[in-house]
Amino acid sequence: MAGWDAENLSDDKYLNGRLQIWQPRVGYRAGVDPVLLAAAVNARAGQHVLELGCGVGTASLCLGTRVPDLRLTGLEIQADHAALAMANGRRNSADFEVVTGDLMAMPACLKARQFDHVIANPPYFDRGASTVSPHPAREMAMGIAAPLEAWITAAAKRCAPKGYVHVIHRAERLPDLIAAAAGVLGSIEVLPLIPRVGRAAQLVVFRARRGGRADFRLWDGVVMHKGARHQKDEESYTDQLVNILRHGAALEFSGTG
Repeated sequence: MAGWDAENLSDDKYLNGRLQIWQPRVGYRAGVDPVLLAAAVNARAGQHVLELGCGVGTASLCLGTRVPDLRLTGLEIQADHAALAMANGRRNSADFEVVTGDLMAMPACLKARQFDHVIANPPYFDRGASTVSPHPAREMAMGIAAPLEAWITAAAKRCAPKGYVHVIHRAERLPDLIAAAAGVLGSIEVLPLIPRVGRAAQLVVFRARRGGRADFRLWDGVVMHKGARHQKDEESYTDQLVNILRHGAALEFSGTG
């Protein structure tokens, strides 16, 4: 398995077992965020998709499981994770090309190409205001090395005219996402992800279009868990989230479905 010792990997199932992913047992581990990102992408069969910072390929492969006949490409800075992403692609019979490289020094093989969709789940935490993880792979995934502006700039450059960029990120970074998109992306839409009724959004899905001219849209938030608080040691996802996480439903921006 791509140079990894089997005992260092977990074998995880997504989308009710339709997708099987090897990922490291220690360090950053993909949870629901890449699944939600993939569910939000309004891709159609036959289109080309690039994921920046693809890790072990969870988001791209979730998207490819939901939408048939996509051509998927991932860019990943960690060579061992890139190799694992390729192995996951083969395991799931996906058309998934993975390039090892840094989005701040875009590999030449990607510089010459544009994509219908560019997606990303950038690191959430600014290490100037948070604690560094002791595990190098987790730190690479969760702590910002490239600034958020660099992610948006790279995504916009690789996005074809009228193509879409989708990013999932923490809600408090929304102003930074909007500022980074100024002049390079338009038609911005934001879908808040709310942990429970009565709580503030913790995550947002950010959608923008290259060459887009539509007005900014802030859609109704999606509530992720039932009830006002966690009461039992069991899963409490709303029916909508169950349909997305288990059955591969799309995460619709309100009014667009």
